[in-house]
Amino acid sequence: MNLKIRLKTVVVALATAGLIACHSSKSNVVESPTTDAAPEDTQNRGMVVTANPLATEVGVAILEAGGSAVDAAVAIESVLSLVEPQSSGLGGGGFMLHYHNETNRIDVYDGRETAPAGATADMFLNENGEAMRFLEAKNSGVSIGVPGMVSLLALAHKDHGTLPWPSLFEPAIELAEDGFTVSPRLSNFQERFKNNIPDTLNEGPTDLYQYFYNQDGSAKKILVNLEYANTLRSISESPENFYRGDLAKEIVTAANAKPRAGSLSVDDLANYQARKLEPLCTSYQDKTLCGPPPPSSWVAVGMVMGMLEQAPRFTEESPQLRDWTIFGEALRLGYADRDQYVADDEFVDVPLAGLLNQNYLALRAEEINPDHAVAEVLPGDPWAFENIVAKKYGKDSTIDMAGTTHFSVIDAEGNVVAMTASVESVFGSTRMAGGMILNNQLTDFARTPVDAEGQPLANAAAPLKRPRSSMSPTIVLDDNGEFFMSTGSPGGNSIISYTLKTLVGVLDWGLTPQEAVNLPNMVARDDSVRIERDRASADLINALNNYGFNVTESQGENSGLSVIVQMPDGGLEGGVDPRREGTIGIPSHNIEDY
Repeated sequence: MNLKIRLKTVVVALATAGLIACHSSKSNVVESPTTDAAPEDTQNRGMVVTANPLATEVGVAILEAGGSAVDAAVAIESVLSLVEPQSSGLGGGGFMLHYHNETNRIDVYDGRETAPAGATADMFLNENGEAMRFLEAKNSGVSIGVPGMVSLLALAHKDHGTLPWPSLFEPAIELAEDGFTVSPRLSNFQERFKNNIPDTLNEGPTDLYQYFYNQDGSAKKILVNLEYANTLRSISESPENFYRGDLAKEIVTAANAKPRAGSLSVDDLANYQARKLEPLCTSYQDKTLCGPPPPSSWVAVGMVMGMLEQAPRFTEESPQLRDWTIFGEALRLGYADRDQYVADDEFVDVPLAGLLNQNYLALRAEEINPDHAVAEVLPGDPWAFENIVAKKYGKDSTIDMAGTTHFSVIDAEGNVVAMTASVESVFGSTRMAGGMILNNQLTDFARTPVDAEGQPLANAAAPLKRPRSSMSPTIVLDDNGEFFMSTGSPGGNSIISYTLKTLVGVLDWGLTPQEAVNLPNMVARDDSVRIERDRASADLINALNNYGFNVTESQGENSGLSVIVQMPDGGLEGGVDPRREGTIGIPSHNIEDY
């Protein structure tokens, strides 16, 4: 259905619910990043940036109905669960940052999945005691954690919602019942990953295959999902309906189906609760950067920015090619510490104070040579800056795949949501319940409990533990403690690099949000550096090679950045990733014109 018609239908649905009166829509939606910034007349109007046009349209409609940023987030994610199922959904989890404009307060809502009570550290080992192949582990019930998204959204809405909870699911219900045209990106995933989706019961449940493909094996171009519509109606009555009753039993049945059945139980779902946490924050120049604590890996974002502030000649006056090399070396150091120390801090000690200590970061920054890369980057010793006994962990090389989304929203009151959501890998576990794809987030745990030297891994699986996540939604405050920037990205382990690129681009290089998003993606981890071939200049690639990096020119990096920056005059500028299907939406708020 045409997007403008769809938005009109969404607004009419909201009007029917008694929220607004309307006849037509005059929203401003930038459908592709063809300019360096969103339109300038955005004062006190809000903005929505997502990776899917339908989600952006729905988010705008919610804001136009007088909804808050959290209201928009609930509606956006319920739509993304339907139209972008390769990335995120209500069968997965995520992290939300919320900035409250009146108090300048940031809250973190942690909806990360938990392992079942029956999980074990060796659950991803086969009968020979060897780690399962990734696809084998992914397409299994063993990989399914307790979904946290619905609990997260309900908790945030309780604190910051303004529209009635049931009304926020109407747009997604209508899309699910009427059907929607498969987007080019989803169509591409249907084709590319068809052979990875079970089509016979000996491979696993076949619900997803039957949903995506016709009897002749061709991919469906229009998808209707009546089961998901029923799920949304149940959740709209009460979010508790997700975690108890028939839907919970259906989720458990899917997780416990053969082959490679998991241990998820109805008690695991009934006992799940999202958490409201204090953010991690660190200073950079005259700004304050904030993100979620573990099991998020945002601490690495804070570390890299802290190192760059003290790194040799990383200033706005230095040549940008040199800055790229320094940036790459700081990324390597940040990943080395993150891979070693970050895990669920309710189960293991994580030296957060040490990792963000300015003196520790100064020592790490001293390891950066302005003239050439070091041969091997090793973890540092943040324990020396802690008041707890040092723990010795092994090196974790967990594969964190790219099946995630990120969106940013600011409402008319100036409240902001930065949210990253995920089902982990593409199409999650490939198992469905209630019309939803269920996550494979437990493959974010280390698949072996110890490393090659026999050292225990901080991120090993354990009952009720949350797996480490690379999701790193970020909010930046100015020197008055007021909102300045929201950013974040999908991309698995690369999320850290993608998010940092936008921070460096805007804060250090003076770029607009769109210019920062358009920069080539560079991921520097261990002894390898990947640079986006089609966006990196020959001069940049040569500079990285000459610095001593082992450079791989990649054909594409799976980012999906969504950025909002508030300008000094109160206007908003948005940046949306051209690598996906994202759009920027600006509410009209001219209710009398509907």
